[in-house]
Amino acid sequence: MSTQIAVRLPDDMVKFVDHLVETGRGSSRATVIMRALERERRHEMAVRDAAIYAGSGEDSDMVDLVRYLSGHPVDLDQ
Repeated sequence: MSTQIAVRLPDDMVKFVDHLVETGRGSSRATVIMRALERERRHEMAVRDAAIYAGSGEDSDMVDLVRYLSGHPVDLDQ
């Protein structure tokens, strides 16, 4: 289900959205705006998760993993 809403945007923002559509970086204004909102939602979730991790203290397993990996370069071709 979806709900249609009206949103007022500054002219320069609308020009930017229209430019993205005109250059094929979005199929419509709605698509561009929805993609931006999805990105913002993911950002907010990441900020929340980071706060949780920051408050939970150091994870000894992760510290050991980082120490191990920092001494062993990763071959991205494999």
